[in-house]
Amino acid sequence: MAKRDYYDVLGVPKNADQEEIRKAYRKLALQYHPDRNPDNKDAEEKFKEAAEAYEVLSDLEKRENYNRFGHAGVDGTRGYGGGGMTMEDILRQFGDIFGSGGGDPFSTFFDTNDGRRSGGARTRGQRGTNLRIKVALTLEEIATGVVKKIKVKKQVTCDVCNGSGAKDSNAVSTCGTCRGAGYVRQVRSTFMGQMQTTVTCPTCNGAGTTVTANCSKCKGDGVIYGEETIDLDIPAGVEEGMQLSWRGKGNAGLKGGPPGDLLITIEEKPHDYLQRDGMNLVHDLYINFADAALGVSTEVPTIDGKVKIKIPPGTQSGKIFRLKDKGLPAVQAYGRGDQLIHVNVWTPKKVTEEERQLLEKLRNMPNFQPQPIKGEKGFFAKMKDYFK
Repeated sequence: MAKRDYYDVLGVPKNADQEEIRKAYRKLALQYHPDRNPDNKDAEEKFKEAAEAYEVLSDLEKRENYNRFGHAGVDGTRGYGGGGMTMEDILRQFGDIFGSGGGDPFSTFFDTNDGRRSGGARTRGQRGTNLRIKVALTLEEIATGVVKKIKVKKQVTCDVCNGSGAKDSNAVSTCGTCRGAGYVRQVRSTFMGQMQTTVTCPTCNGAGTTVTANCSKCKGDGVIYGEETIDLDIPAGVEEGMQLSWRGKGNAGLKGGPPGDLLITIEEKPHDYLQRDGMNLVHDLYINFADAALGVSTEVPTIDGKVKIKIPPGTQSGKIFRLKDKGLPAVQAYGRGDQLIHVNVWTPKKVTEEERQLLEKLRNMPNFQPQPIKGEKGFFAKMKDYFK
């Protein structure tokens, strides 16, 4: 099923400011939160959908990518969207907009009688940092999409303690501050009176346990410096400077925390014969004076290989020919751009004596006198027409 437009999901216009987006998300999150709708799969999906939309639209960089490329620029394993988000991710990541000081922002609304949460998750450890790398692509790779296998040096989960940071299982004990809950309650005085809030335990960072003896390899951090080979599935039609994100492929989190993301910036390698202009490709074709006057059949390079085109007699320098659908695909839509052939009549810088004599004979002949062609547009006007 195709995803809905994120602006439609939150019910805000495309020019909505950040405060409007925040308020719209807060309203939907409270309405569809699982604790208010137990065993309601439809409400849960709407809750996740709203969280996914807010994750993108609340971040200016992600929002700009979404506005330019749609879901293809931010979706799934290639983008910023919440396709890989768990309920714990959502409750952790958006807790700050409810002023709960971290952890589950709904814990003050949906406590059970024994004071424990009725189904929410708690934050464990510290989230890993994001990694940023650049990936250079050829125009051929951009035209078809490509899977790039890269090796990334980063922090990985310790293979001795499996990320716990503890020497062994006996070196882990229940946190004395939160008594294993992972969170503690605080009472704050407000103009409305005293308000009780729930925050992540400052002693164990939400893990509910503390380490009494550190792992000898990672020194208690739960991570070590290592390397991971990652397959990057890059879609067709990406552009220079476009940023893609692979969720969970950044640095490993400390002491069992979730990993960060891997952010990929696209670079385009220069092509020997083609230049990019959006979805279109441009090729400068150089022919000699005789071919321009008499016409010629010649080969030109395209992104799919060489093709033969006919240059009609009397072709003027600056003439533009179009090869339909020989350009690049769009990231978020169907169809391809065109390839434009810009004809340049080559003028030799040096001539032999025999060539000079021939040119002298042609110089004053009537057909070789330059004359403006009625209705013919200049080069820039032609280019403007083609790129409309």
